Amino acid sequence: MTEIIHTVAELRQRVRAWRAAGDMTGVVPTMGALHEGHLSLARRARLECERVITTIFVNPRQFNNPDDLSRYPRTLDADAALLKSVPVDVVFAPDVNEVYPDGFITTVSVGGVSEPLEGRMRPGHFDGVATVVTKLLGMTEAQRGYFGQKDWQQLQVVTRLVADLNLPVQIVGCETVREADGLAMSSRNRQLTGAGRNIAPVLYAAISRAADEIRDGQSDRMAIREAAETMRNAGFERVEYIELRDAGTLMPSDDPKRPRRMLAAAWLDGVRLIDNIPV
Repeated sequence: MTEIIHTVAELRQRVRAWRAAGDMTGVVPTMGALHEGHLSLARRARLECERVITTIFVNPRQFNNPDDLSRYPRTLDADAALLKSVPVDVVFAPDVNEVYPDGFITTVSVGGVSEPLEGRMRPGHFDGVATVVTKLLGMTEAQRGYFGQKDWQQLQVVTRLVADLNLPVQIVGCETVREADGLAMSSRNRQLTGAGRNIAPVLYAAISRAADEIRDGQSDRMAIREAAETMRNAGFERVEYIELRDAGTLMPSDDPKRPRRMLAAAWLDGVRLIDNIPV
């Protein structure tokens, strides 16, 4: 049975009873508008933990644009119905005041990995992410946290903050789930027009081709330039960045002996899409 809980006090009562019974708890933090990608995280948690919590909280502190926040879909009932198929034990859906009560003034800020790419394009975004993730891990008292690799930089930020703050939780990064045409599953995909949805898979195809070319010896800059041109020719309004970075530090990297990641962000139909792949 999947239970919906709205307060930290009630959640902790449930989690502490599980701990007393010797059960391991996994948490899947989300902002709702769930899709197969989120469900895959919950299924992974279900395989590895006796108890599973999925949090659903649209975090206002990680939105730079108020319009983007207001447009973000809130579909709690539909999300809870989907999670019954996993099943998860608890859906934790706190109110904003439960997470950020009156007088809340604390911010968790992770340097280094949060600064380039998304951090450059969305100032303050990762402070909001780091703060809410720290809170959700503390609220749920989970031993494992499950995050998707589609938000690769976010995964590195969360991994870093857990290590730096000695939080007693293991972070598990899970493979990106894609549509049949390669488009990374995202709640934002719902905002695309029909025509835009047909164009969107070009993002993954373009960076995949660039990665292949780099492995074959083509220069990074040339391969990335061609990928951006392919996307613009397909109908993307703007390519914010396509960059090859060290997979762990997210610093620029021209060392093929180290794990590297190609990360991209682009606009289509007024919707900002991101993706990344190993190189």
